[in-house]
Amino acid sequence: MVTRRAIIKIGFAGGFLNGVPNLNRTQPVFKAFSNNSDDLETVYSDNIYTRLLGVRPHLPAHEHITRLGGNRLRPEVLKSMRQANDFFVDMHQLNLAAGKRVAELIGAEDAIITCGAFSSMLLASAACLTGTDMAKIEALPQVNWERSECLIPFGHSFEYERAYRCAGASLVKPTSRTDLATCLTKKTAFLAGLAIVEKQNVFAPPLPLNKTTPVTNEVYQPIELIEFANQREIPVIIDMASDIPPKTNLTRFLEAGADLIAVSGGKAIGGPQSTGILAGKKELIQAARLNAYPNDQIGRGMKVSKEEIIGLIIALEHFLASDYDAEIEQWNGRAKWLLEQLKQVPGLRPSYSPNTMGYADVELSWDPELIPLSEEQVKQYLRDTEPRVEYLITLRTRLLTQQETEYLAKTLSRFFNAHRRKS
Repeated sequence: MVTRRAIIKIGFAGGFLNGVPNLNRTQPVFKAFSNNSDDLETVYSDNIYTRLLGVRPHLPAHEHITRLGGNRLRPEVLKSMRQANDFFVDMHQLNLAAGKRVAELIGAEDAIITCGAFSSMLLASAACLTGTDMAKIEALPQVNWERSECLIPFGHSFEYERAYRCAGASLVKPTSRTDLATCLTKKTAFLAGLAIVEKQNVFAPPLPLNKTTPVTNEVYQPIELIEFANQREIPVIIDMASDIPPKTNLTRFLEAGADLIAVSGGKAIGGPQSTGILAGKKELIQAARLNAYPNDQIGRGMKVSKEEIIGLIIALEHFLASDYDAEIEQWNGRAKWLLEQLKQVPGLRPSYSPNTMGYADVELSWDPELIPLSEEQVKQYLRDTEPRVEYLITLRTRLLTQQETEYLAKTLSRFFNAHRRKS
């Protein structure tokens, strides 16, 4: 089974730094970035990461994955964070006001800004375990009361579910659809499900449609799970950390009756990658807030700076106001352009590959008789070139500029042509 972690490991095989160069501290560390330079190689070799730490950045021919650097922030977001840096505020007041604004934007009863979707899940778990009972809040993660279990339906189990356990919940995992009702007991504190099961049966970045396995009828769909929980008056959490697009997911599960949703503030929304959103029922958000920073409880270490909070608000406002369909067309346009360039290499068989998120990538394949290379050899070459390139399963243009896409086409064409057997 392909998992998110396995995919990322594939992308990282072969070493990260390839040796840290000697750093010349006489050179300025801070220089303005311009991706419009005619010399992309110079831009990527002379940057703050390399000057300060010797780390080589890469062109992102991949999804906005945290371990690969997340996403690029909009200029408006960076500007707002710089302005926020000039002032000091009471963090309790800021958290309340920011949560209210997020709730207004996405149609929730209430919300809290967290330090990522994993943090949202942990705080959601804590809220369901403790409510607003301060004795229970102070006891976490030691749960010595009856309602202590998190019920994870068949097909919804994944590696980040440990967030629920970190708060103190015991995980119960039914082995079939029918077992869900059987496993529901007086100990059940909440149910936890994944939005992603609507599209694929593994927790992974968006996958090409031809690499997914249909979800069986044994798996509760998120809306079904919400109905199941609502009928039994049990809180249900839907993790939709990166399940955008479509935009409507921000409201759809709440409208269907989900008690809480966990969302990444980075990725598609475009806020700081270290932010997240927990939104839902007012009483549960109040409980989550009592468990969270700046209170001295289980979420104390999950700090979100004043600058990040402002950055996420601005990003969310821009995201909701943007024409996301037009942005998808831009990504698809770059993918089609890249495809046409690579098609010109004899023996190379690139294909336009729609994925589970509704846009398309370029999937690489080639005739091994004409081009005797393995996929790992291709990836290693791209890591070794300057600027280096990282991709996972497909070439994804979502994060690439047009100039970076052109560089990728030129680099791959040159490499494949050089290794093509001449007749």
